[in-house]
Amino acid sequence: MPSPTAIAARPFDYPYDGRLLPACTALLVIDLQVDFLSPDGYFARKGYDPAPLRAILPAVNAVIAAARSAGCLIVHTRQGYRADLADMTPYEHWRRKRAGLDGTDILVRSSPGFEIVPEIDVAPGDVIVDKTANGAFTHTDLEHVLRARGITHLLFTGCTTDVCVHTTLREAADRNFQCLLIEDACASGDAYAHAAAVHMVTVEDGIFGVVATAQDVIGGLKRAAPR
Repeated sequence: MPSPTAIAARPFDYPYDGRLLPACTALLVIDLQVDFLSPDGYFARKGYDPAPLRAILPAVNAVIAAARSAGCLIVHTRQGYRADLADMTPYEHWRRKRAGLDGTDILVRSSPGFEIVPEIDVAPGDVIVDKTANGAFTHTDLEHVLRARGITHLLFTGCTTDVCVHTTLREAADRNFQCLLIEDACASGDAYAHAAAVHMVTVEDGIFGVVATAQDVIGGLKRAAPR
């Protein structure tokens, strides 16, 4: 059994010292945008079924509610290029053309598809970080925001598990944030890739962090909430 202020996780309970402090913890909600979850957005046009991504929304909202109630910082990320495309390299232009996206506004910051899906609970006090790369630390102020708020522990939700979630988690681990992946509050259109990404967090006795379920995270947050 975890300590009263820890979350049951694998390969070890989170955090490692058994002291979950909501004021030092942030929940990252990665890229739950219209263009990834809609039937005609980027993800669908690449040939993937967005249904698994939509299926996690209730779990994500439940974790958001518990984290907010406990006093954690909530951070949402959005991926997309500048409206003027000044940050799009020739290689990225080539990839968009290859994917049939040339001339569209998919994953462009001025477009409706760039926005977070309306089903996700975004509160005025939440932080929103816009990014171009898969990792949310690359060319953004995310690390500065987290350090300024005294955040040392991160909980991960969103899409996709194997790309933007995993890249951001690895970036965070290299910056010595303590990371927990909520396995049923993140998703991919490729079930094998999702399972592999979840497993990779736990290899070498948790080299990138730990994995837990939404239910266990919610339970831990409720126990750790200030009385």
